[in-house]
Amino acid sequence: MAETFQVMKEAEAFYFPGNKTGVLVIHGFTGSTQSMRFLGEQLAEEGFTVYGPRLTGHGTAPEDMENASYQDWILTVESGLKKLQDTCSEIYVTGLSMGGTLTLYLAENYPEIKGIMPINAATNMPELIETYSTLVSSDTRFVDGIGSDIKKEGVKELAYPKTPVKSIGELIDLSEHVRVNLPEIKASALIFSSTVDHVVPPENSQEIYQSISSEDRTIVSLENSFHVATLDNDKALIAKKCIKFIKRN
Repeated sequence: MAETFQVMKEAEAFYFPGNKTGVLVIHGFTGSTQSMRFLGEQLAEEGFTVYGPRLTGHGTAPEDMENASYQDWILTVESGLKKLQDTCSEIYVTGLSMGGTLTLYLAENYPEIKGIMPINAATNMPELIETYSTLVSSDTRFVDGIGSDIKKEGVKELAYPKTPVKSIGELIDLSEHVRVNLPEIKASALIFSSTVDHVVPPENSQEIYQSISSEDRTIVSLENSFHVATLDNDKALIAKKCIKFIKRN
């Protein structure tokens, strides 16, 4: 019988019903919905319908994540999109880190999406690829976690203390798949990029900006936050700019 894993407190999916504008809010690799809740709540306060799904294998235990493939993560966000489409006439998507990668995936495959707001999205991580190729040929099952890359003192991300090596391979495959198809994206795009990021190279956001086909695209530099910008010093700025972007469209 498959082992069942408890969902951690604050890692549950969240849903805020609102008007006909839906916003899908996607958390990152090894992280949880806790990192996106502030942004979700700010969007909901504006009246938007907001859904923050919990990606398969996340918010439970690293051993649970190990069993998930990137196709599982795609299925999670696709069903999230469908959930919003049931009551909303227009959809926006935002995501942090791998959540940003999944945001890009949705925009590549669902042209009806009105706008996207990726935050430190991952599309090309040469160092990680190099590390993975070394690890995969060894017997290493887990490596140290990557959570809580936050500049602001005393703030902690609810993320795994260790990362399954198998999952790193899934992230790399997803990123490569998304990177190749970036020119497919035509939706309005508001791209957030921390100038100092110890997890995803900031060049990723520049490449996204240059590769997508969207006529309406803007890149916003986050000068005062590290990777988990949605919990960092710029979290209110991100929320404010996302709200303005949605209302303007």
